[in-house]
Amino acid sequence: MDAQSRGRADEIDPADQWVLNPRTGSYELQLGDSAAQQRPKVAAPRRSASAPAAPTAPSPTAPSPGVPKPRRGDGPPGRRSGRSRKGGGGGGRRKKALLITSGTLAFLLVGGAAAAYLYYDHLNGNLSVTDVAGAGTGGFKKDQAINILVIGTDKRTGAGNENYGDKDSVGHADTTILFHVSKDRTNATALSIPRDLITNIPACPTKQPDGSTKTIAPTKSTRFNTSLGQEGRDAGCTMRTVKELTGIEVDHFMMADFNAVKTLSTAVGGVPVCLAKPVNDEEGSHLKLDAGEHRLEGEQALAFVRTRHGFGNNSDLDRIRIQQQFLGSMMREMKSKETLTSPKKFLSLAEAATKSLAVDSGIGSISKLTDLAGELKGIDTKNVTFTTLPVKDNPAEPEGSKATVVVEKSLADPLLQMIRGDVSLTEVEKKEQAAKEAADADAKAKQDALLQGNRAPAGDVRVSVYNGGGPKGAASTTLNWLQNNKGMSKASNQGNAPAKVGATQLEYAPNQADQARALADAMGLPTTALKMGTADAAAKAPMKLTLGPDFTEPGAPLSAAPAVPALSDDVQQAQADKAVCAK
Repeated sequence: MDAQSRGRADEIDPADQWVLNPRTGSYELQLGDSAAQQRPKVAAPRRSASAPAAPTAPSPTAPSPGVPKPRRGDGPPGRRSGRSRKGGGGGGRRKKALLITSGTLAFLLVGGAAAAYLYYDHLNGNLSVTDVAGAGTGGFKKDQAINILVIGTDKRTGAGNENYGDKDSVGHADTTILFHVSKDRTNATALSIPRDLITNIPACPTKQPDGSTKTIAPTKSTRFNTSLGQEGRDAGCTMRTVKELTGIEVDHFMMADFNAVKTLSTAVGGVPVCLAKPVNDEEGSHLKLDAGEHRLEGEQALAFVRTRHGFGNNSDLDRIRIQQQFLGSMMREMKSKETLTSPKKFLSLAEAATKSLAVDSGIGSISKLTDLAGELKGIDTKNVTFTTLPVKDNPAEPEGSKATVVVEKSLADPLLQMIRGDVSLTEVEKKEQAAKEAADADAKAKQDALLQGNRAPAGDVRVSVYNGGGPKGAASTTLNWLQNNKGMSKASNQGNAPAKVGATQLEYAPNQADQARALADAMGLPTTALKMGTADAAAKAPMKLTLGPDFTEPGAPLSAAPAVPALSDDVQQAQADKAVCAK
């Protein structure tokens, strides 16, 4: 029984419900301290023959590696039990922690999932881990964007899957999504890459079972989906291909086969979908549904994301849109209250997700996956955008037999530039960006007006020079140039800046404007590099010039930051928070 069946879901803190009893070594259902005083604890329900196995409880005397040893009265790590809580703060913190792990990994996988108990030691054994021989970065940093390559293979292992197309497939990159998480962790872009795209596959070192490395030769002008499986290529080969294709370095990969869609859609209780018209795909997926709303799981869910003859123009590009709609709906379902308050769903999702996942060694444990989920906790589905790499029919193929596509560079280049530049595609972020651009334009106008005033004599310019990302020795070189070439004898070298900057900037006070004008003229600084404070500086206080990665040498003009490219309306986009009907 879960909280929903008792009508008390709004009162239940899900982290309170399943607690390790250190005396018995079993996990027990506990409804919070007040409820525990009124009701006896209920042992975790036995699974049926068809239900996924519940995690094996770690021994209280010999905890598994990586799992903190339970203390008397403690529940799972990160929560308190056995004592009454004063106020609502404790419960709120636990709910927030729960949300970090339940739902955020859904963004990363076709049916990906996380649950409150992902740290159970036995779940590590469910994961399949691959050494990608340096294809990824091997990690992610808190102050940088994260790029995860999500791969759905067409390998037909598992009961009933041989009926889908090529039953002997070695497992190609059938569904590929580059999931870009922004540096500030507020938004994400999911870029689908068509499997029939003609591209180059670079040379690919692969780890062999005996520990040796075998390099697979590059291939020119071939289908993208053969970057996996063909000639023994592993997921690292697909990662290398994506990097060469997009210019975006991939941190990690996650891969799943057909069974993932079936087991995860079932574990979550079905995924809601909407059809604008009836579908009867007799020649392909055998999907047969009436128009209207449906909740799909198992074989029906797989048939929905596999059909190429039910929607649009019966193409792979139309199937990509259907898959994106399905993923958006699954994200919403996993973050719903019905899922978050059900221990049964948590356990089922944890089992199904980990058994479905193949990952690189950089995230090859439950603790690392939970760390990754923590990085994604602030992303709302309204700030997740699905899009597809713009392509066009392959001109090398004759009319009437178009089977492959090539990149449409005029549309793809601005899109890829936005992703590389960490620019969000969501409507919410666009509005915030527009407001920021308006504010920046106003500030620039004020700066332009300010620079029309007088310039201070070179000998009166006081400035401290820092290197915040420029070439090695840039501060020293600039100091010598200012003093010997420009007569600014009161300049000083302060070495490395406390932190790196994205671009060169000059910080000054309003009463130093004449000095700023003189230095800007000498250095060739654009108005966007000038940062005026609000309060006047003390007498003889220096300005602060921090040299950034755009700085090359003293006297070389710095260009203004490149404008954000305009994205064509022809670039397909879909927001994860919006339910649409498949056509």
